[in-house]
Amino acid sequence: MDGATHISDPARIRALAHPLRLELLDHLRDAGEASATECAAQVGESVASCSFHLRILAKYGFLERAERRGKEKPWRIAREAANLNSRPDPDVPGSMHAVQELASLTVTREADRVSLFLAQAAEEPPEWVEASTIATSAFWATAEELAELSEQVQHLTDRFRGRTADPSARPDGARHARLLATLNPDPAPRQGA
Repeated sequence: MDGATHISDPARIRALAHPLRLELLDHLRDAGEASATECAAQVGESVASCSFHLRILAKYGFLERAERRGKEKPWRIAREAANLNSRPDPDVPGSMHAVQELASLTVTREADRVSLFLAQAAEEPPEWVEASTIATSAFWATAEELAELSEQVQHLTDRFRGRTADPSARPDGARHARLLATLNPDPAPRQGA
């Protein structure tokens, strides 16, 4: 659907479903590469804890070692993992539950970020507050139409690609921003309800 490689292996998906691992992946996407010590300083965890979680992410193919820097052994996002998307597979037992777990954690993390921004909005420059939005929409669509819209939403930020890895590509005044979008049908009524 979106050009991403879909993973449905429950063990690989569960390896992602940990708040610190998601935080480490976020940092490595931004930094390009970092050692366990650098990650620990960024995320506020111990080096030992970061090292453990980095190794788990590597074990499941999400990270790989970058070129050694003296005594430092930095990590980076694995090339094969750069465009991964978790999707349940009805033929893979446990994949639906694993995807639900990861998706729930992701929504919670992103909602917490939005709440933090809103709590600090009075301290933000007005142009950043005015540039931000929280929008909802309700509409009727078929599964095919929803899938098409999902693909379009996933590509909304393509024009900003490359700015994380190459700071010189960022315009003056650019800040790290996020898009949180969910597209899903309303839950079906439960039987007997």
